[in-house]
Amino acid sequence: MTQTAHLPAPAPRADHRTSTARRALRVLAILACLPYISLKIAWVAGSEIGIPAGSVLLEHPRMLAIGNAVTVLADALVIVLALLLTQAWGRRFPAWLLALPMWAATGLLVPIMTGYPAQLVVAAVTGDERAAAPAEPFLDPWVFAVVYGGFILQGLTLGTLFVLYARDRWGHLWSGRLGELPARTSGPGVRVAALAGSVTALVSAVPHLLWAVGATTGLSARRIAERDADFHVLEAQWLGFLLVAVVFTLLLVLRRPAGARVRSTLALAWTASAVVGCWGAYMSLVALLPETDPAERVPELVQLSYAGDMITGFLLAACVAVVLRRRSAEA
Repeated sequence: MTQTAHLPAPAPRADHRTSTARRALRVLAILACLPYISLKIAWVAGSEIGIPAGSVLLEHPRMLAIGNAVTVLADALVIVLALLLTQAWGRRFPAWLLALPMWAATGLLVPIMTGYPAQLVVAAVTGDERAAAPAEPFLDPWVFAVVYGGFILQGLTLGTLFVLYARDRWGHLWSGRLGELPARTSGPGVRVAALAGSVTALVSAVPHLLWAVGATTGLSARRIAERDADFHVLEAQWLGFLLVAVVFTLLLVLRRPAGARVRSTLALAWTASAVVGCWGAYMSLVALLPETDPAERVPELVQLSYAGDMITGFLLAACVAVVLRRRSAEA
């Protein structure tokens, strides 16, 4: 009969006093939000700074104002999280209420942190200026540099703060090796959910693979005309996130290979499932917005791929959440 390894006792609570390094990271995270929030507030107020004449953004001023107001609140959440992760009261915050926005922040920021530098590299190598900005008038190039640069800094600082916070509060939950996890941390229901997420990921990956290698199946005529090297790089990147999400969630659920570290497996499953789920949900929402111009409507296959991404990410994230909850109960 297999013996279940006992969880190590939780580590003693770290000193609640915030270190100089964490205070510096908190300040950087807050400062990184200011350019984006300032631009959004200016646009809500009616300013057209950074928006060139003829931009599609100017065609729907009311929708632009509503969307900007929502995204201001979303980025303000980063400031709240930076404070929560570095204050004594943040230690008493409910785990699920912190994990959910941090999972969403991870999913929305990580693709920008990897994708925008890739865009710049592609632009530098190919000499194609469109690799870092859309082909048609949308936003001035400096806006992308300021906003995406801020997002990257937000991701680095907020991510570091969360890792430090999680290590202090929950470090005992991901210590050890996969083979040491009790079998009950991932029962039959979790394995079925992981398998379902793997199937939806496979279905969703097919169109992304086709588009990455140059196929035009399911794409609108306008999107086909606008494709560039950057388009193929980002599709390939998306395939990578899908693969990582499936593989590392399955490893976590199946507790194999036995010698792999729980910490690294969990981190990759968390991050990739967040990327796939959150961006799939965001793009699905954008695709459902009303559009009077038939040329601007998102084709059905593209919408299905976004929905598949969203379902995949949510299913795999649920598996990770259950494993963590049961691991916590064991402790």
